[in-house]
Amino acid sequence: MSRSEAPSPQSLTFSLIRQLVAEGLGTALLLAVVIGSGIMGDRLSAGNVALALLGNTLSTGAALVVLITIFGPVSGAHFNPAVTLAFLLKKEIRPTAAVLFVLAQGVGAVAGVFAAHAMFGEAILQVSGKLRDGPSQMVSEVIATFGLLATILGCIRFSAGFTPVAVGLYITSAYWFTASTSFANPAVTLARSLSDTFAGIAPVSVPAFIVAQIAGAVMAVGLFEWLLKEEPTP
Repeated sequence: MSRSEAPSPQSLTFSLIRQLVAEGLGTALLLAVVIGSGIMGDRLSAGNVALALLGNTLSTGAALVVLITIFGPVSGAHFNPAVTLAFLLKKEIRPTAAVLFVLAQGVGAVAGVFAAHAMFGEAILQVSGKLRDGPSQMVSEVIATFGLLATILGCIRFSAGFTPVAVGLYITSAYWFTASTSFANPAVTLARSLSDTFAGIAPVSVPAFIVAQIAGAVMAVGLFEWLLKEEPTP
């Protein structure tokens, strides 16, 4: 096939099993970045939490651009049950596939945490002791997830090719403007409870985070389904 005859990414179709592998692998790599860069930042910052967070932030934002670009044409690069829920509510993914996506994301997220621990010589099995509680944390997660879905839905509607960059930029910003450092992802939240490192979250803090994330996603879908709907031409 000549270059001029090559299909565009939008015209490609992939089997469900390939989509699930893409979701699992992409989420695993994302968590390896989140946890690994947190450990590295913590070790190199000599106790300067702001510097450690900056390293964690830049690494995560940059990786998201790459991972979404690579896996987006295969599975849509959700890497996030809240994103999958949004597309389920929009009826753009079947319920069975959505459940399988979430399972793949969860398994991949845990695998990514374990991989990061292995790279840095940490104990593979851990439980975080870092509490992240209180109303400010919950409000932060609602806003963080709402903003993430707003970014995705807006880009898909008006500038789909910019989505990887937009998501990377949004998460980079949201690490700093939210009190929770913008988890905005139930799979990431659950997996980070298995790491007693810089990016961890105590298991007792997980349920409230996930509820807030789901609420933010539902709110974003509800608003943007209305906001982005064109009026019929008279």
